[in-house]
Amino acid sequence: MGKRMAAFLAEGFEEAEAIIPIDIARRAGIEVTTVSISGDIYVTGSHGIQVKADALLKDTDTESFDMLMLPGGMPGTRNLEESEEVKEALLKAYGNGRYVAAICAAPRYLGSLGILDGKKATVYPGNDAYLAKAQYDREARAVTDGRVITARGMGCAVEFGGEIVTALTDADKAKEVLDAIQFN
Repeated sequence: MGKRMAAFLAEGFEEAEAIIPIDIARRAGIEVTTVSISGDIYVTGSHGIQVKADALLKDTDTESFDMLMLPGGMPGTRNLEESEEVKEALLKAYGNGRYVAAICAAPRYLGSLGILDGKKATVYPGNDAYLAKAQYDREARAVTDGRVITARGMGCAVEFGGEIVTALTDADKAKEVLDAIQFN
């Protein structure tokens, strides 16, 4: 059975931070399920682009995924932070040795949950106070430390996708996919 990733979509998510890593992961053969946390299968991003999610969070067994991924954006990140179900899923996934990944402002949520304590991480500038117990790297575009992947923002979404593929498959597969899309 192949690797599986759930991408949580909250109202106001940054569209490219979700779609680009999802696309890259799927090109690598990773099964990706988009999961609406809002209770509506249609989720509108921060720039007015509506996406139809594959599933609703209330109907999803989040424990069946190898990775949980959070796109950033505002108010998407705040909406993720306000979901008790997302909090429970993230803490359970991380506690059970599975991957968690977050880009842009979303790593601040991982920081506030203690998931980034002692880890090297990055976040969108201005959110670094939430990474107080992490080893904050303001210059890194994407960082993997153990089972945690963080990235700085939309301009880093391709690297973030590459880190996801490396984590769930291997570096050769990530290079193959990134080369195929003319990234390198």
